[in-house]
Amino acid sequence: MTFEEIEAIFYTPPTEFHNRSPKSVLAYAVGAALYMPATRSEVAEEIKNGKHEGLTTVMLDLEDAIGDQQVGQAEQSLAQQLFQLMSYVRTGVMSEQSLPLLFVRVRSVEQLERLLSGLGESLTLLTGFVLPKFSSDTGRAYFTLLAEYNRSMGTGADIPVLYGLPILESSKIIYRETRWKELLEIKAILDEYQEYVLNVRIGATDFSSLFGLRRSPDITIYEIAVIRDCIADIINLFGRVGSDYVISGPVWEYFSHRERVFKPQLRVSPFEDAFGKQGRNLRMDFISDAMDGLIREVMMDKENGIIGKTIIHPTHIKPVQAMYAVTHEEYMDALAIVERNDGSLGVFKSTYANKMNEIKPHMNWAHRIISRSKVYGVLHEQQHFVSLLPKHENTSAPNLGAVQR
Repeated sequence: MTFEEIEAIFYTPPTEFHNRSPKSVLAYAVGAALYMPATRSEVAEEIKNGKHEGLTTVMLDLEDAIGDQQVGQAEQSLAQQLFQLMSYVRTGVMSEQSLPLLFVRVRSVEQLERLLSGLGESLTLLTGFVLPKFSSDTGRAYFTLLAEYNRSMGTGADIPVLYGLPILESSKIIYRETRWKELLEIKAILDEYQEYVLNVRIGATDFSSLFGLRRSPDITIYEIAVIRDCIADIINLFGRVGSDYVISGPVWEYFSHRERVFKPQLRVSPFEDAFGKQGRNLRMDFISDAMDGLIREVMMDKENGIIGKTIIHPTHIKPVQAMYAVTHEEYMDALAIVERNDGSLGVFKSTYANKMNEIKPHMNWAHRIISRSKVYGVLHEQQHFVSLLPKHENTSAPNLGAVQR
């Protein structure tokens, strides 16, 4: 993105970040996290060449994305790809700060221990490990290993913190009779090791599998009743103000055309506002690729206080990242609420003169908006997230990403 393009789109531009950035930034910055099987042999080359524009987070998967008989091969491939990236950094082909945030999803405590002792200097390229099927039985063992590693290395300017990202997806959490006890026990573990907890992630695919369910591209995960109820309880516990956890949303797994059951969920006007009549072509591309469902689910995530999304296809990167950019109206409201918190008044008309802002009830919301704005930027008054979407071949608007490094 050129300086001119940034100025045209953003009132306040996105913040640059890397794996040595403060935790308060990284927790929000994970954003659209692209999963790749650790068996992929092209990962390092794709990152070096910038194959996936706008890519900010990669999660190399050693768990469900590979077969049980591929574990040894996947670990070897992972080590090779990280070594290759390290060689690019050492030789100046690319800087460490230009790398996306890199995570490894492990499949067991034993595997995490093996990687911590075997990956050597390559560990400094990672931001952390994703911990699947996180439970009260295994959770403390995972974080004990991470804490011991971080304390032994001595984190600082030269050594980044290695974080843990627990995925809540086990039967004890989704089954109502065991849910609250399990969540409370997990929270006790995470509270103990909070300095090393970057995100609390929700694994709705595993939850759904326990009921033989799979959502269609026409609906959001919030319309699957049993999953919605569980997500509500997770937010109730980990999303409370003062808990200081950032919750990330479930994976969106569709990326190609399917016959539609319901009407498209994207209005025409935002696309025409951004691209003129040619914006209709871009809108149809998104509808054909089932991304109108993805956009709606990300919007539902945000409304429920969830920031971050697991994705499985590069075409999902920009739509998800674009949705996290803060609108000018949101930012003006949030800023005014914080700045007027001097006790001189309790309520005032918004800058856009379309709502009331109550200082005390809206203060926590305002702080979260400002935190998100620091990572994803603030759009100009007349701009919309659609302006950040990848352009159709017939549109003339710039091809922009929501977060550029």
